[in-house]
Amino acid sequence: MNTFRRFVITLLVIGAVGVAAFGGAAVGGAAVLWAVRQNATPPAQPIVLPPQATTNNDATTSVNIETAITDAVAKVGPAVVTVINRLEGGGRASGSGVIISNDGYILTNNHVVEGQASLSVIFQNGETADAEMIGRDPFADVAVIKVGSPVPAFAELGNSGALKPGETVIAIGSPLGDFKNTVTVGVVSATGRTIESDGGYEMEDLIQTDAAINHGNSGGPLVNLAGQVIGLNTLVVRGNELDQAQGLGFAVAANIVKAVSDQLIAKGYVSRPYLGVQWQPITPGIAQQYGLSSQWGIFVTDLPGDGPAGRAGLKSGDIITAIGGVALDESHSFVNTLLQHQPGQEVPLTVVRDGQTLTLNVTLGERPRAG
Repeated sequence: MNTFRRFVITLLVIGAVGVAAFGGAAVGGAAVLWAVRQNATPPAQPIVLPPQATTNNDATTSVNIETAITDAVAKVGPAVVTVINRLEGGGRASGSGVIISNDGYILTNNHVVEGQASLSVIFQNGETADAEMIGRDPFADVAVIKVGSPVPAFAELGNSGALKPGETVIAIGSPLGDFKNTVTVGVVSATGRTIESDGGYEMEDLIQTDAAINHGNSGGPLVNLAGQVIGLNTLVVRGNELDQAQGLGFAVAANIVKAVSDQLIAKGYVSRPYLGVQWQPITPGIAQQYGLSSQWGIFVTDLPGDGPAGRAGLKSGDIITAIGGVALDESHSFVNTLLQHQPGQEVPLTVVRDGQTLTLNVTLGERPRAG
């Protein structure tokens, strides 16, 4: 009897525990279900194909997809041209360009059209047209050419000052001269970059991008998602044999391009100041090597002709250490500092001569226009 009673009590206890467990699970499950329902994303709506979409018997669906990138390319692409430069003395070079007006004005790089005997362009549709040189500026690496025939389209210049790192950009051009209107996409890697070019000039305010840029892309547009030209592709940095780099492309900012091209169109050249000296740069290493007292500046090697410097009293062997009160140093190159002034302006030069520091006032001339 006692054994039977214990057996019944055991069954009752097990049953009670099972009921409690079931109730707890049910309550917990209800709580989880309520929480999930409270936070769940509403059920996805069924996908409705646009009217253009068609479904064939193989159950393959074709849909017309438009994106900001394809819209921008469709807007600017017809205005992009391949520039053909037939060089003096024979040979041929090519690059890219972009039409910026219905009058047929085309932007490209100075180095694309330098040394030209004749110029022509190839439009997106394959048609060709002769082009004439309007003007070029080697410092900004910007040139303007013009076609007389009707143009298929023209592009709008945007505000490069509004660009932010990470913004999507599109490069369009003719890499290697053969693959016209090639589109590559990347981002603005940085703005305000400075790269030293030939002749001691530092190209400033460049846009850095990782959009693929190759030989032949020079002069083509860098475009934002609004379909505006915000830069003119000008160069790539590859590194050296031991340290190869990828995705280091640079474009002249559109705000600079506009300022330069406006002058080129108006008068055929950009008014730049002219000092009239031949020179060699001085750095701390060179100063130490030659025992010079000045760590930074330029050493005047010659004063050709009757230039502004000669008329102001400069002599060969002088060292110019400052222009207009701005000391020449690692951050202030001679050419860039000089270009902050205007032709006809009187500017004080700080000069070291035979160990003595002098101040000479020079009235700047106007740099002869590029041929």
